[in-house]
Amino acid sequence: MVSIEVRDASVDFPVFDAKTRSLKKRVLGKVGGQIDADAKTPVIEALRDITLSLSEGDRVGLVGHNGAGKSTLLRLLSGIYEPTRGSARVTGRIAPVFDLGVGLDPEVSGVENIMIRGLFLGMTRKQMARRVDDIAEFTELGDYLSLPLRTYSAGMRVRLALGVVTTIDPEILILDEGLGAIDAAFLAKARGRLVDLARRAGALVFASHSDELLRELCTSALWLDEGRIRDHGPLEDVLAAYHRR
Repeated sequence: MVSIEVRDASVDFPVFDAKTRSLKKRVLGKVGGQIDADAKTPVIEALRDITLSLSEGDRVGLVGHNGAGKSTLLRLLSGIYEPTRGSARVTGRIAPVFDLGVGLDPEVSGVENIMIRGLFLGMTRKQMARRVDDIAEFTELGDYLSLPLRTYSAGMRVRLALGVVTTIDPEILILDEGLGAIDAAFLAKARGRLVDLARRAGALVFASHSDELLRELCTSALWLDEGRIRDHGPLEDVLAAYHRR
């Protein structure tokens, strides 16, 4: 049974060398939240007292300004971050579509990386072998698929990873609209596959700044502000509140 249960979860990041403001700004820019400057060791309070319950069929969008904590919450749900306090329990196979480089080996070929990435996402080697031709056609990488991944540009790596992840059938899809280095034309081509992937998922958590995409994929929304949940409910209600801020 697919489910996500988060109870009073907080995520903190201690900054052990915080004498320079630039370091704190760099870290804060990646995880969101606030810096607790009063602590003996400065701590970035990335998420605060998050409670969230999702089950089969739920489609929730994450909204909030840059640095609000959306990416940190996605990583908490994916098991990349552990809560500093509280709990986060996920039942079901997760497909995270944001850290696309995870599970790729620069020293082996594109085809071998298709297998590796598929195994990382919970698929079998036989299942991935049946998907190689479709992935090759979608990515348009041609002969590069027989070359080591280290010969690929950043955009080519994203194409390969995106080609793999959009062929699986996830129980829980954790999706971030910002996919990194990829050209606009290919992203337009990939959008249809991403939408289809989201619809195949048992449950979806989708971080986006696009109201159009949120309306297409989600039925509810969660508004994060400075690492806290400011609003959670039906999509249109949360969007209206968020735009009135």
